[in-house]
Amino acid sequence: MGDRTIRRLLVIGAMSTIRWSRGKQNFAQSWLGRIIARKPIKLAAVALANKMARIIWAVMTREETYRTA
Repeated sequence: MGDRTIRRLLVIGAMSTIRWSRGKQNFAQSWLGRIIARKPIKLAAVALANKMARIIWAVMTREETYRTA
């Protein structure tokens, strides 16, 4: 479950990412675009927040820097 404030901030960040990326080229073929095509926006935001939290956890536990690819 974790901290309520951190969860809220992750979802807010995910909503911001969705709004920003919807206008980008090739959005429909991306992971996020495919999720949004099937599910409501807020549910997709929670899925993205979950993905971001898992990435953050993995980077912190391995003491590495974030690599995009």
